[in-house]
Amino acid sequence: MLTATNIVKNYGILPVLKGVDIQIKKGEIVSIVGSSGAGKSTLLHILGTLDRADEGAIMLDGQRIEALSGRKLSAFRNKNIGFVFQFHHLLPEFTALENVCIPGWIAGRKKKEIIERASQLLTTLGLSARLESKPQQLSGGEQQRVAVARALINNPSIIMADEPTGNLDSVNAKELHQLFIDLRNQFNQTFLIVTHNEELAQMSDRILQMKDGRIIN
Repeated sequence: MLTATNIVKNYGILPVLKGVDIQIKKGEIVSIVGSSGAGKSTLLHILGTLDRADEGAIMLDGQRIEALSGRKLSAFRNKNIGFVFQFHHLLPEFTALENVCIPGWIAGRKKKEIIERASQLLTTLGLSARLESKPQQLSGGEQQRVAVARALINNPSIIMADEPTGNLDSVNAKELHQLFIDLRNQFNQTFLIVTHNEELAQMSDRILQMKDGRIIN
């Protein structure tokens, strides 16, 4: 479902990615681990179209990503890729429900349809009583669940998560781990996760170890 070949990225004279190959199947949970500076987040951002590689090819659901630019790239990202980051990046002036709806509205989908789906997602994630709460009224774990619902709103091909439990305590981190497993089991959702959390990595179907800009296993 996702294939990347010979991904190279340099920042000035500093080589960050040195020819990375990766393949991910539909419904897999794959974790990328490694020390800080190994290139994990850079790779995730390139695969998620948030950054561009200097060399290499990326195919997602049959679409050559490097062939896209501008509005076409933005539209493809909005439809096909969901993101969950360490910091949830919820908009403080909007409710939980509105935050989840935003990517759907950007995609031009019907307002009523998106509100119904957002409500269903938040209910599935245990937040049925928090639809009208603003981010500052939610716990850290609840905020991250809202971010997961937002990532799911457009039925993306893949969710890419960058240290999703890095800002959570151990209890909420464990709940988020189980949530990813449940979403894969219920919806065959694909996940690519960058993490330092060994427990989360061990719950994945595969673990890819990065070192010095390369995948070493």
